[in-house]
Amino acid sequence: MADWTELATDLAAQGYVAAPDLAMALHLAVTLGRPLLLEGAAGVGKTEVAKALAAARATRLIRLQCYEGLDAAHAIYEWNYQRQLLAIRAAAEGGETGRQVEQRVFSEEYLLARPLLQAIRQDAPPVLLIDEIDRADEEFEAYLLEVLSDYQITIPELGTMQATARPIVILTANGTRDLSDALRRRCMYAWVDYPDRATEIAILAARCPEVEERLAAQIVGFVQALRREELDKVPGVAETLDFAAALAGLGVNDLTEDPAVLQAALATLLKTRADRANMTTEVAQRLAGKAA
Repeated sequence: MADWTELATDLAAQGYVAAPDLAMALHLAVTLGRPLLLEGAAGVGKTEVAKALAAARATRLIRLQCYEGLDAAHAIYEWNYQRQLLAIRAAAEGGETGRQVEQRVFSEEYLLARPLLQAIRQDAPPVLLIDEIDRADEEFEAYLLEVLSDYQITIPELGTMQATARPIVILTANGTRDLSDALRRRCMYAWVDYPDRATEIAILAARCPEVEERLAAQIVGFVQALRREELDKVPGVAETLDFAAALAGLGVNDLTEDPAVLQAALATLLKTRADRANMTTEVAQRLAGKAA
């Protein structure tokens, strides 16, 4: 990929409209072989960056979903203990014991590769998505730093495995906790914000081409006005696309034509009881009128 504008074009071909600063940060990360840390509110399209990049490069996407309590066994590798136990029992019944059995059960045949190990063993560079790294604890973050420094993993029974092709690493964070300075120093960085009106219309046109242009403009105007309301959970781009698909499926041509249908379609945008209760028909119609 020659430059960031070409990368932006390739992402757009996959339905992802990237802001110039995001496309530039991604281009630099790919060019320099550095991880890219993406921060921003939930629903702004951070995960979709990795998916679009993998599709644009026709390479594998490997995803590690982080969560509280995530450990190395679930992120890197573990042994297939059930198969090992069966193999040991079968060997014992055949009169076979000792080091030969141990070497066999601690071989590649019984190894379960998890996302990090899978990522460094690909023939072609994959896109490794480490999603919501801020949900994992600091201990795992420190171990991840070791892996990202040398792109190698040591398995005591098998030795050190070096990356055959260095993965393109994208990390996402939603602000659940502060990330370490060490991790930030190692990564390129981009803040992913809610798109402006023109960008969100372009996203909607790329992802939902069946939605008529005038209705698409109304949808984006309505959602962007909704984001300015006091909500527990602000709708993201994914919710905009769901909203558009729902309206298209319901045969809506204008947001103001049927208040009941619009109110029902808000199920795609408002995801808490309080937000649904506060978004009365009158408020929804007011926002729809402004969007029109």
